[in-house]
Amino acid sequence: MAAPKPAKLLRIHISESDRYRGKPLVEAIIAKCRELKMAGATVFQGLEGFGDSAELHRAHLVRNDQPIVIAIVDTAENLGRLVPAVEEMLDTGVLATSDVEMIRVERLSPL
Repeated sequence: MAAPKPAKLLRIHISESDRYRGKPLVEAIIAKCRELKMAGATVFQGLEGFGDSAELHRAHLVRNDQPIVIAIVDTAENLGRLVPAVEEMLDTGVLATSDVEMIRVERLSPL
C-alpha cells in the first residue's frame, strides 16, 4: 500500500442554476480545475439543500435548482491557486477546506 501524503480537500457548494459568463458554473469550475492541472475533481448533485437565504434548492416541475458539491483533493499549494479563481466566479456559494491524507493508487493494466 502506498504511504499516505498530507493533502487538502476543497468542497465547493453551489446550485445547479448558477452561471458564469453564460454557461453553467459547475462546467466553468471543472474547466478551471483542468486548466490548472488539479489532480481531479468530482461533482455531486444533491437532492435538496439550502444556504444563507434559507431558500430550498431542489428539483421543481418548471426548473431544476438542485444543490451541487464539487470535491477536489490536491496539495495545499495547488488548491491555493484554484481558490482565488473560483471565488471570482461565484456570486454566492461556500468553499470548505479540510486537511486529509491522500493515498494515490495506480495499477498498471496488464498487456
